[in-house]
Amino acid sequence: MLSGPKIFDRKLLHVRQARARSLGPATFLLDRAATELGERLSAVLRRFEVAVDLGTPTDAVRRTLAASGKVGAIIAAACSFERDSSFLRVATDEEALPFADRSLDLVVSVLALQFVNDLPGTLIQIRRALKPDGLMLAALIGGETLTELREAITAAETEIEGGLSPRVAPFADVRELGALLQRAGFALPVIDSERLVVRYDSIFALVRDLRHMGATNVLRERRRKPLKRTTVERMAQVYAERFADADGRLRASFEILWLSGWAPHESQQKPLKPGSAVQRLSDALNTQEISTGEKPGRSG
Repeated sequence: MLSGPKIFDRKLLHVRQARARSLGPATFLLDRAATELGERLSAVLRRFEVAVDLGTPTDAVRRTLAASGKVGAIIAAACSFERDSSFLRVATDEEALPFADRSLDLVVSVLALQFVNDLPGTLIQIRRALKPDGLMLAALIGGETLTELREAITAAETEIEGGLSPRVAPFADVRELGALLQRAGFALPVIDSERLVVRYDSIFALVRDLRHMGATNVLRERRRKPLKRTTVERMAQVYAERFADADGRLRASFEILWLSGWAPHESQQKPLKPGSAVQRLSDALNTQEISTGEKPGRSG
């Protein structure tokens, strides 16, 4: 495992996720992402004999893989599992994978890798564990998530308490993830995003859902003391003033970033070398070619 800055308290994350399971998890984001993963996988015209679901908090993705008919053995790899999980299980942390090099055909992960401290290191481990021409397909929470809540917290905490404390995780964006996939050695990397808006009766209903997702604050540098009551009241007021629809319900944005990449293989498409084109661009566009340094003449 590669070393790096420790942003998240991973032990606390697992405690919060266990609490969410005991409370009755809010799974609407996971279920939607699992369905989307199935649709994306359906476009891949091949079968994967050994697949690992890395860190996904529920069995939703495993059930999708099993129903697809494209996957043989399905292994759940995580620190903890649902009690009724019927799939093969390997207890591991997403930051230290136990799989041998070139042993897996497919690695998927939904809404888990955003809480990894060393995401570049995890991506490198995934790529090494994949067989040549193996696929990684993952969904992460993106940086546009909960922008409304962050704005309301910032305004209230600054006004009432005279400063800010770390409360919302610094999630990655599309450009950062694209660079990370390339650094990890993936071929044919693809990144895209999906933004969802969920509406709530109150900010407290949103916070309750976050608690049932196991997605409350697990930053190592978080402030241990709870917000003052006056700060919470002001936060709710700011949220309602700025992000309420005409019917009084509040908007909450969630961004899901999708990333995919293949372990390199000689059969994959490769970019052409510079100068290897067999037809000039000017011929294809039916225009006159102007060489470097030559200025187009003026007519008239």
